[in-house]
Amino acid sequence: MKKINLFVLLLFTAAASAQAVKEVSSTWGSFVQSLSIQSGSTKKFRLEGFVKVITDDPHASAGLWARVDNKNDENGFFDNMSDRPIVANSWQPYTIEGTIDANSESLNFGGVVEYNGRFFFDNFKLFIENDKGVMEQVVIQNSGFEQPVKNGQIPKWSLGVSKDKPVKVKEYETTSSPDKSEGKFAVMMEGKGIVYKERGKIGGVDGASPQIGAMISMLEDLKDRVENKVKNMSQYELDYLHDEKANRIGSLIMHLAAAEAYYQVFTFENREFNEEEKKKWGVALDLEQEGRDTFKGHDVQYYLNIYNEVRAKTISELKKRDDAWFEEVHKGSGMSNHYCWFHVMEHQSSHLGQILFLAKRIPPQPEMKLDQPIKN
Repeated sequence: MKKINLFVLLLFTAAASAQAVKEVSSTWGSFVQSLSIQSGSTKKFRLEGFVKVITDDPHASAGLWARVDNKNDENGFFDNMSDRPIVANSWQPYTIEGTIDANSESLNFGGVVEYNGRFFFDNFKLFIENDKGVMEQVVIQNSGFEQPVKNGQIPKWSLGVSKDKPVKVKEYETTSSPDKSEGKFAVMMEGKGIVYKERGKIGGVDGASPQIGAMISMLEDLKDRVENKVKNMSQYELDYLHDEKANRIGSLIMHLAAAEAYYQVFTFENREFNEEEKKKWGVALDLEQEGRDTFKGHDVQYYLNIYNEVRAKTISELKKRDDAWFEEVHKGSGMSNHYCWFHVMEHQSSHLGQILFLAKRIPPQPEMKLDQPIKN
């Protein structure tokens, strides 16, 4: 533990190589180093670093970031440069300035990247105000990234935004690079295959009539919300059963796919499920105890592949039709095609709420305990 002029105690916490690293899918990635802090008064800090971005992706950017965690889980200072994203393709210095106070518990800082491209970081420096009001430099471990990256891990840093929960993003590869601002190496994070999805707009879908385009955009927005919530869940989380009347999250994804498949045949073919389709989708459509018994033991991609396949057919078929068809009414049900697909859309919203409810109540996965020690 290092003491800085009696006002703040700093303890660097480096990445623990023995910690399990969770692998997730995301449009952004980051790395972090943390300090434990005790301060008797409000003090300024300044984070500096060199960054360079090489990309053809108009949505890509990088940034420095810093977050102060306060006691009792209260929010402290936070800045990830989202209001001034870095896109320059030459090495440039950047700065974040913030404050810590008597309630501060830790200072977390690092680099953040978004979307596709090659993002370079080098020569980090941290300064904290001492009792005389002078900005005093604090030593950062492997601040210039001269210790080479090994197996995607940056020595003395953690991937993600928390030292306690390291996270590897599938879409990003982390390596050492000879393209540096000084020294021998910089750290580079390279993002590939990340698809940008425009949000905040309704309609304007290529190849679709105005009303159908509006419906497609709403269907896709809600499906994205479901997928973003579940895509990084473990099999344990997908299989968790909150109580004997609840549904597993995995089964709810299947239920969304099944309901959409039903309205495909109802609106596109003016019929009900046939026997083969009932066999394929019936349990997922009805759920209940058979659903609880059936839908477990799969990873999330199993469910998302089915959901994605159904949605691709929905969009393809809707684009073949126009707004006049959308307003046609089924004689037996009295429902228009427009109303049917509105129901599919709000049905997603309903079960997204259920998924969010269940996700917040999943307890930590029990650790596996062996009855007897393993002998060589």
